[in-house]
Amino acid sequence: MERMVKEGGTKATIWPNFFIVGAAKAGTTSLYRYLEQHPQVYMPSLKEPNYFSRLGERNGPQRFVAAVNDQDTYLALFEGAAGYPAVGEASASYLGLEETADAIREQIPDARIIILLRDPIERAHSHYLMAVRSGLQRLPFHEVILKEREDPNVGWGANWHRYLMLYYPGVKRYLDVFGPERVLVLLTEDLKRDPRVMIGEVAEFLGLDTGPVAEIDFAEDYNPYRAPRHRLAPLVMGSNTLRFVAMDVLRIPRPALRFLRDRTLWKRQEKPVLEPRSLEVLREIFENDISKLEALLDRPLPELRRSWGIA
Repeated sequence: MERMVKEGGTKATIWPNFFIVGAAKAGTTSLYRYLEQHPQVYMPSLKEPNYFSRLGERNGPQRFVAAVNDQDTYLALFEGAAGYPAVGEASASYLGLEETADAIREQIPDARIIILLRDPIERAHSHYLMAVRSGLQRLPFHEVILKEREDPNVGWGANWHRYLMLYYPGVKRYLDVFGPERVLVLLTEDLKRDPRVMIGEVAEFLGLDTGPVAEIDFAEDYNPYRAPRHRLAPLVMGSNTLRFVAMDVLRIPRPALRFLRDRTLWKRQEKPVLEPRSLEVLREIFENDISKLEALLDRPLPELRRSWGIA
């Protein structure tokens, strides 16, 4: 796999040559962590730069996500990538925005694209729970999905981070822009069931040696469900003032902030069960999208209906 290396000033600059583009809450963090253990893969320490989404230029509470908008800052993430045949990044915002596929292709026409899809009902509920514990959402889930069904632009993330995310438009867009030979569509259930097999498939897709896959540690559970430890936790997480003080005044690094968050504000616990009335609404919203996706990929996708309660 060729690296995108261009001359810039006095030294060559390295662009990524593959992208994990989403979906959000579908296991992209696990995929990123597994791939960075492969000796032929370079992944930056910042998992989601969101550079090609231009998130910093959009409305919304951008402090809740990393948003690298400056090209020099973005390329600095890959300064250590010399000699690696596969250089990638993983920004879940790239799947839902119409202009992102074209933006990536304009800069890196031979890029390879990896898309990871999860049962959209489970994904929507997981996304909502994340927003609740982060202090971004206080409404009941059923009320939230009804509002978003009426107006996709409501909510804290608007179009680039919706709960009711449809897969077919984004997948078709990448297939049209890059061609099927450069797009790999994977399922979260397969990653959970046998991550070693999936990472081997990804290695082959990227033109890498599959031997090192046997040495990757798949024991770690990345991004497990966490709930607030106490009632104040969402208020703390949702406070832009506290975030400004921590990040801009005290300049506490993001890894340290995540460590403090996980130790003081969040706790591991069982995920709440989705109520039947919400399940019914979500089935109606997603059925046509999944049917179109199955036709597009020419394969049945029962894994994307895993929680639907239907045969």
